[in-house]
Amino acid sequence: MNLPALRNILCVEDDPDIQMIARLALEAVGGFVVRACGSGREALTMVDGEFLPDLLLLDVMMPEMDGPATLAHLRCDPRMERIPVIFMTAKVQAGEMALYRALGAIGVIAKPFDPMQLPADVRRMWEARQAA
Repeated sequence: MNLPALRNILCVEDDPDIQMIARLALEAVGGFVVRACGSGREALTMVDGEFLPDLLLLDVMMPEMDGPATLAHLRCDPRMERIPVIFMTAKVQAGEMALYRALGAIGVIAKPFDPMQLPADVRRMWEARQAA
């Protein structure tokens, strides 16, 4: 399967510092176009507009609507059904990882992450999906 190039990323992260670091790293080091928001509800609004991401980068633990719930709501939009997702979380035990994979995640970024390595990790997971 030949996938399109990865360009647009929607980063959903409730911690403003982590959100800023991830965005800067993905844009400055990775060359991606990143839209960032601080909640699942904000993510739902963002994809209603003109921005359609190639990839979702979702924090797992957020107030009100966590990452898995945000993903479930986003998947109700036909344009978002097949958009790949990578979860970012400190919860990386085997059972939790299995849950993320069952939800359709193509990968998991463990927090804390290395900002300089983040773009390469995202690209590697994207390319691994293409190779599968």
